[in-house]
Amino acid sequence: MKILISTICILFTLNATVAQERYLEEITDSVQTETFTYIQKDGQQLELDVYTPAFDSQDTRPVLLYVHGGGFSGGTRDGGRIPAFCKKIARRGYVVVSITYRLTRKGTPTGFGCDCPADEKMKTFAAAVEDIQDATYFLIQNREQLGIDPYRIILSGSSAGAESVLMAAYQPPYCYDLDKGPVSYAGVISMAGAIPDTSIIYAESAVPSLLFHGTCDNLVPYGSAPHHYCNEDKPGYLVLHGGKTIADRLHQLDKPYWLYTLCGENHRIASSPMVEQFDEIISFCNDFVLHQSKNQIHTVIPGKHNCQYPEFDYCQN
Repeated sequence: MKILISTICILFTLNATVAQERYLEEITDSVQTETFTYIQKDGQQLELDVYTPAFDSQDTRPVLLYVHGGGFSGGTRDGGRIPAFCKKIARRGYVVVSITYRLTRKGTPTGFGCDCPADEKMKTFAAAVEDIQDATYFLIQNREQLGIDPYRIILSGSSAGAESVLMAAYQPPYCYDLDKGPVSYAGVISMAGAIPDTSIIYAESAVPSLLFHGTCDNLVPYGSAPHHYCNEDKPGYLVLHGGKTIADRLHQLDKPYWLYTLCGENHRIASSPMVEQFDEIISFCNDFVLHQSKNQIHTVIPGKHNCQYPEFDYCQN
């Protein structure tokens, strides 16, 4: 009996190792890219790019859905670092999706800064969340064609995209016409994102979260502060809660998170983790989402916190 048990344990370990390597290491050097229209709104065809590992027979793969930044007035789903980032993840066995969404502040005289009324900012957030949910619905409806697991969809985004995915990720579960019932997102990765209300995070809505943020972010606060640090007398005065405050909320709820603090860094880190912390992103997806780690981690990258925003004692002076 002891020999049989040992054999089973060895086989289980080998299988687990193979499964783990699939999402930690590249399984192919080729990625296929297809573009689909996921919905039409306001006279626009909203499209998404799907990056799939070539010659892969898996039919229930996890998904990473990425939302670009640009202050809700610019940016594209295939600009800058995005295609290389998506392909690099897809080569590890994921299906990766990058979406176009409505840029509701594009061409407006007030943009998305201190002159944009707070209620307009909230409407902008809501439109982006709606588009993410519609893109999710499209993916789930086409899950067999795309070979994806609807219960393992990870949201990720930069800046405006990070604000959008955070608000989408902490929504209550949606049905999406699945026989097994409502589904929540499997995790969220925020690169310099924030939310206007932490009460949307509660025991049933909290999902594993990887939160990249610089302590000297001059646009989206690391802790809790006005968006763009607008004065109270400005139309765009709206308090947002960034990575540190979100992590504190998840800590209170005893929910898993990984706060990645970059001391002294500004809003440039809205895209830099796609390159500079790529390994951490892969580790989060593997450990927190696929293997359901319950850890609460705070990684601090030292640096001089020489900005006007609140100091934190774990950053060097």
